[in-house]
Amino acid sequence: MTNNQQTQTSYTGPFITMVFLFFIVGFLTVVNQQFQSPLQGALLSNVGGIQNTLAVMVTFAWFLSYPLTGGIGARLVNKHGYKNTMVRALMVVAAGCAIFEASVLLQKYSDGAAIAFGESSIPYAYFLFLIGAYVVGAGVTIMQVVINPYLIACNVKGTSDVQRQNIGGASNSIGTTLAPFFVGGIIFGGATAVTLDNLIIPFAAFIVVILLVAFLITKLQLPNIANTTAEGGEKLERSIWSFRHLVLGVVAIFIYVGVEVCVGANLVMHAKADVNWIELAATMGSLYWAGMLVGRLIGSALSKVPAKTQLVVTSIMAGLLVIGGMLTDCLWLMVAVGLFHSVMWPSIFALAVKGLGKYTSAGSGALMIGVLGGGVLPLLQGMIADATGSWAATWIIVILGEAYLLYYALLGSRIRKQDMIAE
Repeated sequence: MTNNQQTQTSYTGPFITMVFLFFIVGFLTVVNQQFQSPLQGALLSNVGGIQNTLAVMVTFAWFLSYPLTGGIGARLVNKHGYKNTMVRALMVVAAGCAIFEASVLLQKYSDGAAIAFGESSIPYAYFLFLIGAYVVGAGVTIMQVVINPYLIACNVKGTSDVQRQNIGGASNSIGTTLAPFFVGGIIFGGATAVTLDNLIIPFAAFIVVILLVAFLITKLQLPNIANTTAEGGEKLERSIWSFRHLVLGVVAIFIYVGVEVCVGANLVMHAKADVNWIELAATMGSLYWAGMLVGRLIGSALSKVPAKTQLVVTSIMAGLLVIGGMLTDCLWLMVAVGLFHSVMWPSIFALAVKGLGKYTSAGSGALMIGVLGGGVLPLLQGMIADATGSWAATWIIVILGEAYLLYYALLGSRIRKQDMIAE
């Protein structure tokens, strides 16, 4: 497809499709996290004092899939195109849900067969559940390898690349916002105690829904976009890691996802540990994520503001709010950080893949590696809190992270002459 043909192609339908799929990504990500608590009651009731650690491992397994699967997703896009890769990604998600189902059935019909671990007894079904979390996370990773570059590349009249990313991000945030209510209110009906029987039907329903979505994708027109993949078995002459602005962008994604989760998750931990804020802890967490949603909705209207400018402003404001929160011990200032974190992902992504041409899909896969930061930095922050006996000093991690994001916006995202790819 020539550039002129690409310009004449209408990408409105594919764009709407990608926005919907971004909703599914956000929804599934938080649903996986929301199953931690039911998992404790259904599978981990007899593991003793390591129950919380084992439950959190479900989220870690999910994040682990990003660095291990992003490159696979990029290769699939180059070989099979965007549409066929998306269908394959959804099939992987369905397979992961099937593993979840197998885990629950194994626990139910094996009479809780378990392996001894010290004074604890860990069910075999738990390890199968971890595999399921990794597989679903892998499918979601591949989905994002398709969605992110597609949102940037598919020109829709009256929108910019960052604006389209923000619209996708807003859809993602709606998914993350609705997921807890869906899991707690609809799947479990507000039940305080969750049994194995409560989990069988939901996982079966997820399998059916995901397979249905995959089938519908096969019926949609989802054209490939010129100059964003290697064509017809063409080999990429350069390593994707030779592009400086992309490599620094992977680091930026690592930092961004890390500090986003640090504030979103550990702010609640900080508030619960502080007698002055303990009653407001849950509210603070909810308002932080609500700020992310509001910010993305606002960001979707900023069609004329360049990605660089957005990242400069938001990193400065987020850093100042965290510094203010540390100096004044006013955690409400940190809650407001969510508003500025909201548009960082699309800004970083757009800057990191800019000018990559046929390397774009490979670059998107590389950026998925950085998502591991969401599992690493919050863990590091928690370790420092345990070592010092307080959360107060741990926020320096977030401040340093915001400083790096400012550096990336101003200097790290510049494209060197040798990194310019002819279209």
